Amino acid sequence: MKAEKNKVVSVSYELKLSEKDNDIIDSANENKPLEFLFGSGMMLQKFEDNLSGLTTNDTFKFKLTSEEGYGTRNDDYVSDVPLDIFKKDGKIEDDLLAVGNVIPMQDENGNHFNGQVVSVENEMVKLDFNHPLAGENLYFTGKIVGLREATEIELQHGHVHGHGHHHGHDHDDPNHKCSC
Repeated sequence: MKAEKNKVVSVSYELKLSEKDNDIIDSANENKPLEFLFGSGMMLQKFEDNLSGLTTNDTFKFKLTSEEGYGTRNDDYVSDVPLDIFKKDGKIEDDLLAVGNVIPMQDENGNHFNGQVVSVENEMVKLDFNHPLAGENLYFTGKIVGLREATEIELQHGHVHGHGHHHGHDHDDPNHKCSC
């Protein structure tokens, strides 16, 4: 079996920002691999492209440029927002607006995104909405630790259903759509 569309792929990997750097910024081991439904749009396209056709126990090593990963940093994604929006009952939670904190936000259309606190001045908070890895080249090494056919439910839902995966509904209902 090969890593291809509609297969569940399990990988162990290490992600670094430099080929020679020893600082691992993300990883998954063989005991708790990253599992995903290949071709479902949940992974970076170039990540999947580099795994396409590999089989169980194949190893991989590749680089994604920032453009292939999370894009280049965009100064337009850094915004000043009013301090008042962070107040609850007239107060701001202790340490919420500490520089470096990542704050989950939601726009008027219900879209969720994260903003990292850059600074707090007077009545404004400067937030950076760039992905934390924007502008970075990504260096992956790893191994395909498992491949299997996706279930019909996984194909319908567009993601892997593993141990402990629960939506609070009947997975056997073919008309149900997950929101997770």
